[in-house]
Amino acid sequence: MTRQIVIIGAGVGGLATAMRLCAHGDVTILEAHDAPGGKMRTVPSDAGPVDAGPTVMTMRPVFEDLFHSAGARLDDHVTLVPETILARHHWQDGSTLDLFADQRASEDAVGTFAGAKAAREFRRFSKTAAQLFNAFEGPMMHSAAPSQDALTRHVMRHPSLIPAMAPGLSLARKLALSFSDPRLRQLFGRYATYVGGSPYQSPAILGLIWHAEAQGVWRVEGGMHMLAQAMANVATQAGATLRTNSSVIRIETQGDKVVAVHTKDARYPADVVVFNGDPKALNAGLLGASSQKAVPPQEPRSLSAFVWSFAATRSGVALDHHNVFFAKDPKHEFSAIEAGQMPTDATLYVCAQDRGTGTQTDGPERFEIIMNGPPRPQTEPSQKEMNQCHHVTFQTLEGMGLRFSPQPSTAALTTPEMFNRLFPASDGSLYGRSPHGMMAAFQRPTARTPLAGLYLASGGAHPGAGIPMAALSGKHAAEAILSDLASTSTSPKTAMRGGTLTASAKTEAARSRSSPS
Repeated sequence: MTRQIVIIGAGVGGLATAMRLCAHGDVTILEAHDAPGGKMRTVPSDAGPVDAGPTVMTMRPVFEDLFHSAGARLDDHVTLVPETILARHHWQDGSTLDLFADQRASEDAVGTFAGAKAAREFRRFSKTAAQLFNAFEGPMMHSAAPSQDALTRHVMRHPSLIPAMAPGLSLARKLALSFSDPRLRQLFGRYATYVGGSPYQSPAILGLIWHAEAQGVWRVEGGMHMLAQAMANVATQAGATLRTNSSVIRIETQGDKVVAVHTKDARYPADVVVFNGDPKALNAGLLGASSQKAVPPQEPRSLSAFVWSFAATRSGVALDHHNVFFAKDPKHEFSAIEAGQMPTDATLYVCAQDRGTGTQTDGPERFEIIMNGPPRPQTEPSQKEMNQCHHVTFQTLEGMGLRFSPQPSTAALTTPEMFNRLFPASDGSLYGRSPHGMMAAFQRPTARTPLAGLYLASGGAHPGAGIPMAALSGKHAAEAILSDLASTSTSPKTAMRGGTLTASAKTEAARSRSSPS
């Protein structure tokens, strides 16, 4: 008997689930937009498709394992270039600091930047970050359903973790105790934003994110969206059907079990449904009342962003692939965001997509600039605020020695309101539920839901935000599905396979602009 598996959304979590399940059922992926990728989206520019989503690939073994699970090799489908420089950092006093994939090189750079004491502090902080990452990678990230009790027992067996975790302290407070140089506190505080949080409200344990980056950063040749395209290709080559421009309007249930998924034009019978979108969309009833209680309320929300994606010619300060231009006062920046306002003193992340290890640039280049912002439930942005964002972004960068010609118009900007429109019911939040508070990691929904046959796989589900975590959520969903299917009745189904459409069995995803599911 062939199981009917319908995946709603072709983001990283949905594609990862499909890659793992193609050998175990008839997999159909329904994507609302015209290409796969989810938040790993692109927009057109004069220099080619420019990324408008994630820019960093870390935790490479997660993707090697994923491709291996589908009988493929990661290196056969994407070209990954390890970056010697993890990121280049700029402050408004004119100081700069490069951090490297080589730990000793980073220590030397910190010592030159801020002195021997700072180098020792950095060494201790890095050791603690590695200790935390190694301790919690298994019981948290790779566990399908971590529990507070199990984590407590784990910590009690390893009591040296307690001071490293700094329970009760925010990341900002822990960094104030770890670094005497305020610039280094600001630098490592930004890692809270990787999962959508403020360093002043996120727990100190999030310092472990530094170790995930310190293990290596890879540039995907051609842009990050090429990874999503490769995942889609592997899934369809293994037998999955990808239907783009297929927006799901309802999950159909009978009794307490899913039986089908509806788009505007078709009904797809389903033994299993995987939702690869912000879990809040289910709770908000966007896929029907029958699945509304499958996910608890997803509040509070994590950060959103103002994102510029464009092509231009750069002049002024030298850029690497990943560059950070820090605000004057991080407290002012995050206070504005907490108040629901766009910061006027903002840290700006600049990805020079065509730069990095072994690259040469000539002519216009592709850039993505990200400013952290508050989540918002609206769908229409304010033109006044967009103009203000343009002024803040490019005046700040020009004041720090970086210029673009031509400067992009506001047509190149994606605001929190636009993200809310692209990711229904998300409030524009890019990371799902907020990471603020010690228990935040236990409050994300896991792969299984109370509704039989409905599973979750996305950055909004456990284990959380970021493309490695979204890929792991797909692994957790696939393993839960296979376990549950093995334990259920094998009585034959009578539903017609493949829905009611007459399109070809496989659909190659378009290479035009991709949008989230």
